[in-house]
Amino acid sequence: MKCYAVAEIVVTDRVWVKDYIQKVTPMVEAHGGRYLARTGRVEKLEGERPLPHTFLILEFPSREAARGFYESPEYRPFREARLAGSIGDFVLVPGEDASGVARVPD
Repeated sequence: MKCYAVAEIVVTDRVWVKDYIQKVTPMVEAHGGRYLARTGRVEKLEGERPLPHTFLILEFPSREAARGFYESPEYRPFREARLAGSIGDFVLVPGEDASGVARVPD
């Protein structure tokens, strides 16, 4: 089952950003992932939380592939740099409809 990594990031120190984008993008792809969105152009339709600077959606072929990327030794220093220079959330979402009503493509 596909798995989506969704991140909302507020950058507090930009020193890590350029290197992160250049070097992490091929790491994601090497783990079978692909970027569906990496943007700051977010339109809020409802809610009270402030908008993040960057909203990110990655698609992986499986939860194992997503975790493999996230926990990989080559990603660790970039993850630590991101955590030190930003605040936000990074979550994994399975490609499913838990209610079983909607048909979610494989």
